[in-house]
Formats: sequence, structure tokens, C-alpha cells
Amino acid sequence: MIRGSCCCGSIQFELNKNPSSMGTCYCSRCRKAGASLMVFVQSEDIKWIQGKELVASYRPEPPFTYVRNFCSRCGTSLGEILSQEKSFPLAANCLDDDPGVRNTFYEHMESKPAWYEN
Repeated sequence: MIRGSCCCGSIQFELNKNPSSMGTCYCSRCRKAGASLMVFVQSEDIKWIQGKELVASYRPEPPFTYVRNFCSRCGTSLGEILSQEKSFPLAANCLDDDPGVRNTFYEHMESKPAWYEN
């Protein structure tokens, strides 16, 4: 079991399986949302403990399509935790325990800021 939560603790959940992978997205949207490092999880693996009703969503203007979720109280980025897809990215920053996977891919490297060094 891997626990996850927002900064203020109002949102809490558990993953009953390790994520399938971890990666970093350098696009400006992921960086600005504070969710560049993501783990990919299956929707069936999330068990809500509390606060699902406090998850807020940001729906972007086209051509962008990915809905970003965050805590409505403290603003912690949660990735796409309310996604209806079978598999989706979850912001790794909201995990409280070791997810059992490590960063294995990087995307949108052309958008990586000059000041960011790995």
C-alpha cells in the first residue's frame, strides 16, 4: 500500500499497487502546475480515504485537453486523479510512501528550461 495526500491533509488516498512507471514532463503546463514528475496508476488501484469532494479541476482551453486536479484548500497538484481513463498520471509529489518505481523517461525535452539541470 502506498499512501498519498495533499499538503494540508484534507485529501488522502491509497494505492493498492505500485504505479506502472514514473516520468518527467518538461512542458510548460506540467511545470506550472507543479506536477512535472508523474507516476502512472490504474484507476482501480486508488482507494479514497477522505477528501475526494475537495479535489478541484482545471479544464484548459483547446487545443489542450488534459484536465489537471488539485486540492481546493491548499492547492497541491494531484495530476489527473479524477480521470475516467483506466490509466492516468498522478503527481508523484503527493505520494507519502515510496512508489516502488523510479524515473525512467523524460518527455518534451525541447521545453526544458535552461536553468533546470538533472
